[in-house]
Amino acid sequence: MDQHITRRRFVGLGLAGAAATALSGRPGLARAAEEGSSVARLRARPGKPTRPAEIGQHNLGLAKGRDGILSVPPGYKPESPAPLILMLHGALGRGGLEVYCEDAAKSGIAVAVPDSRGRTWDLMLGGYGPDIDFLDRVLEHTFASVAVDPRHLAVAGFSDGGSYALSIGLPNGDLFTHVIAHSPGYMMPPSRKGKPAIFVTHGTADNILAIDNSSRRMVPQLKQWGYDVQYKEFSGGHSMPKELVAESLRWFAGG
Repeated sequence: MDQHITRRRFVGLGLAGAAATALSGRPGLARAAEEGSSVARLRARPGKPTRPAEIGQHNLGLAKGRDGILSVPPGYKPESPAPLILMLHGALGRGGLEVYCEDAAKSGIAVAVPDSRGRTWDLMLGGYGPDIDFLDRVLEHTFASVAVDPRHLAVAGFSDGGSYALSIGLPNGDLFTHVIAHSPGYMMPPSRKGKPAIFVTHGTADNILAIDNSSRRMVPQLKQWGYDVQYKEFSGGHSMPKELVAESLRWFAGG
C-alpha cells in the first residue's frame, strides 16, 4: 500500500461504514474496521514486578533489529509505582525519541518506545496484527520490571504513531487512562472501551498531514463520542513542539 497516499488522504472515524467507504480498494484496513471488539485488544496488565528495573534508557531486548527502548526515571522505587507512557514513533522511526524519554524522566515518568514490526504500524500496512502482538510483549516485559501506576498509563505517538495511538487507545480504554496524539493523520478504532482522557496537538501549517483533513475532523468526533479532549493547535508544521510536549507530560502526570 502506498504510504504517502495513506498518510495524506485517510481520516478513519472508527465507524465501520465510514471506514469501508474511506478505505475502498484497501480491504485489509476496511476489514480491520469491521472485525469487532476483539481486534486491537491488548492483554497485558500492570502487576507486581518479578525482576529489578534498570534505571535509565536501555534496549528492550525482545527482538533483533527492530526492538525498542525502555526508559526508567531516576529515583524510581518499586514501592512507589511510576506513570508509564507507551510512545509510538512516526513513519521515519524512533530517532529523536530518546529526548522525549529524557523529558519524561524529569517528571518521574517511565517510557517504553517499541519499534513497529514493519516500516510503519501494521494498520497502515493492511490491518491489525503483528504490532498488537509485539506491543503486548513490550508491555508484559515492562510490567515485569517496573511497578506501574494503573491510574497513569498512556499510549502516545507522533504522526503515524499518533494515528496508531488513537486507533488502539480507544479500544483499550480499560488499560490506558490517557491517549496523547501529536500530529495524527487518522483514527480507526475497531471498538471503544472506557473513557481515556485525550490530548491532541497539530500544526496549522502541517504539509504532511493537513490539519483540516485530520485533527480538525477527529477532535469533534471524539468529543461527540463523549471523550474529554484537550486540543492544542500551534503555528508550525509537522512536528512536536517542545513546549507542547512538556504540557502534555504535565497534563498526563497531573490528571
